[in-house]
Amino acid sequence: MALHINSVTVDSLDPAAQARFWVEALGWHLVHSAEDGSAAVIAPAATREEGGKAFPVMFWRVQDAKSAGKNRWHFDLAPDDQDTEVARLEALGARRADIGQGGDEHVTWLVMADPEGNEFCVLSSLPTGAPGGSEGAAP
Repeated sequence: MALHINSVTVDSLDPAAQARFWVEALGWHLVHSAEDGSAAVIAPAATREEGGKAFPVMFWRVQDAKSAGKNRWHFDLAPDDQDTEVARLEALGARRADIGQGGDEHVTWLVMADPEGNEFCVLSSLPTGAPGGSEGAAP
C-alpha cells in the first residue's frame, strides 16, 4: 500500500489573504484560488507530483476564528538569518507570539503567528556550512 500526504489543510476566515501571506513568507506559488473565496492552495515550485518532496498547503474557509491556545501542529521555518527573517515576516503581517516559551534560555527559536493567529516557529540561523539542519530544534 502506498500512502502519502496530499496536502495540509488550514482552516481560515479568509483563505485568499492567508494564501497571500504564506506565498510571500515562503516564496511559494498560488496554484488555485476558488472564485467564491472558499479555498486557496499554495505550493513550492516543485510539488511531490513534479518530483519535489513538499506537498501543497490548502487554506479552507471556516466561519469560526482560531480558538484560544497554541496549535496542535505548526510549521518550523529554517532561515539563513533568523533576525532578518523575523523582521521580514513581521513586515508581512506576522507577529511574535508567546506560548509559554519565554524566559527559557535553551529556546533558540522564535514563535510567531500569521495574520489569523496560527503559530509557527522561526528556528535559529543555520551555522555556516550546515547541511540543511538547524542548530536548535523546536518543540
